[in-house]
Formats: sequence, C-alpha cells, structure tokens
Amino acid sequence: MPNSVMPTPNHAHSHPSPPAVSALGLRKSYGDRTVLDGIDLRIPAGSVFALLGPNGAGKTTVVKILSTLIGADGGQAQVAGHDIATSPDGVRAAIGVTGQFSAVDGLITGEENMLLMADLHHLPKAEGRRTTAELLERFDLTDAAKKPASTYSGGMKRRLDIAMTLVGSPRVIFLDEPTTGLDPRSRHTMWQIIRRLVTDGVTVLLTTQYLQEADELADRIAVLHNGTIAAEGTPGELKRLVPGGHVRLRFTDPTAYRNATTTLDTVTHDDKALWLTIPSDGSQRDLRTLLDRLDTAGIHADELTVHTPDLDDVFFALTSPTVPGRPTQTDQTDQPKEAVR
Repeated sequence: MPNSVMPTPNHAHSHPSPPAVSALGLRKSYGDRTVLDGIDLRIPAGSVFALLGPNGAGKTTVVKILSTLIGADGGQAQVAGHDIATSPDGVRAAIGVTGQFSAVDGLITGEENMLLMADLHHLPKAEGRRTTAELLERFDLTDAAKKPASTYSGGMKRRLDIAMTLVGSPRVIFLDEPTTGLDPRSRHTMWQIIRRLVTDGVTVLLTTQYLQEADELADRIAVLHNGTIAAEGTPGELKRLVPGGHVRLRFTDPTAYRNATTTLDTVTHDDKALWLTIPSDGSQRDLRTLLDRLDTAGIHADELTVHTPDLDDVFFALTSPTVPGRPTQTDQTDQPKEAVR
C-alpha cells in the first residue's frame, strides 16, 4: 500500500524532520503502584524503535497511552504530529495497533475480517475490496482468505492481524509483542514484514521481550525497568554500556607473543595457546589505539577477534534486581551523547 504521506529517512540520525512519536515525562499509576515514572521517548520517522523490558515493566502501558486507549497521569506526547490529550482522533487516524492478543474474529473468514476493517475505516466499497485483496496477497493469505480465521495457525493469525492494522494506511504502527508464542519460522516471517513496512516509510514502535528481535529489527532500543528508561541507544551503543568486552589476539610465533605480553598492559594471557585478551569496548577508536601500539612495537598478531557483550548481557545488567551490574551515570559519561538518556 502506498504510504506517500511519509518522509522516509530510514535511520535514526536524521534529526531535522519532526519525530513520528515523542513523549516527555509520561507517568501512570494504578492505586499506589507506579507503572511509568516519567518516560521520555523520541522516535524518528521511518524507523523501528524497540521498547525492551521484562514482564510488568510497563511496555504495554506505554503503547496504550500513546494509542489513546488510556490516559496518562502526567507528561505529554505527540504521535504523527497530534497531541494524545488534545487531538486523540488525529492520533487514532494516523496509527495502527497490533496487541499481544489477536484482534481477529475467528467466526468469520480472513477476507471478512479485512472487509470489516475497511468498513470501520469508512473506505468506499470498491476501495475496501481492492485494499483487502492487495493486503491478503501481500501477507500470503489469499489461499486462506475464504476460510474461517479460527482455522488459521498462530503465524497466519498474526499476519492477518497486521494486515487488518494496515487497512487504514497508518503512518505509525504499534506492535505490542507481535511474535509472542510464534514458532521460529513464523517469527522470521514477521520480521520480514516489519522490515518491509519501514522500507515503505512507516514508523514502528515494537515492544518485545525477545532480545534477538530488538537486535535484528530496531534502529534504537530503550530498556524499560521499574517504570523508567534504564538506558537508550542503538544496539551497538547499549552493548558498549556493559563491561566484559575484549579483543583477543592469537599468535603462532612465541617471540611475538612474549613481546606483545610485555608491551600491552592489563592483558590476560594463555601461554599454551598463545592467546592474549585485552579489555576493550569494541569501538573503532579503541581498536585503532591497540593496533597502533602493536605496529609501533613491530608486533604481528596472526588473528584478532573482537568480543562485545550481547543484548542479553545488557538486559541482565540493567534489569537485574541486584544493582551492582547496573551501569552508573559515571560509567556512561564517555558514551556517545545519545547512547543514554
């Protein structure tokens, strides 16, 4: 479906265009339980932004507030240029939402589900039929279109769910844990669908508990913990927040190995395997410094591998109840400015 309304800067660093979604100080409590404790978000148009967090972190609450399903207790937000408080209809007209639980009606066919959405969007009959046919084909559901949706597999229901979401050509789509309960193949199909949406200029806010999913899809990730954003950045920036990254050098020449051991400080070494391990954040600057030192000393390593912490490490460090693993403000000062908000 053409989404001509949308500028298509495909990655997060094109700041001049207004963000597709922005939020400042969002708060929400239920009784004396604070679910969101002042959340700030800025999601560039035409990008995928992942909200990552354990169960109960407040991910679904963020989606419900931004999609105007519930009100916030404090703060403000704009979606596709509309204020969620003063222009909820404008927000609803610009967005699509796919929740954790399918909105598909199992008693009617896939095609009838789609036509129902077209009616809800007040599309003229002919346009509704054309849109339905196009989307069913795009989501590989044409063969199943005349079958009751209750006969669909989990992956097919999810695809139909997203197809229904797209009937109104939304510019911003909220996907709340869209692949929960899907098998690996269906999950990969869903990832391809999400990537194609972004290529068309749609902005996607994705909530997920799957770290691999966030790593695969997101331009930027915010880790939500105890109602606040513990860290935000590109997947690469987040991985550099956690200690444990290192460079490993392997030598075949024992002399070169010994020279390297004396030249480089803070290394751990394996004299049998002729391995050296040097702490590193994996950044280009860090690697260049290391290689320059080796070159200056005339040392040649046979193999160099960089190990950076993965998102699992980041997630556990930021969301574990025991705070020791948690990066502190001072740890973060030498990060790129946008890495942590």
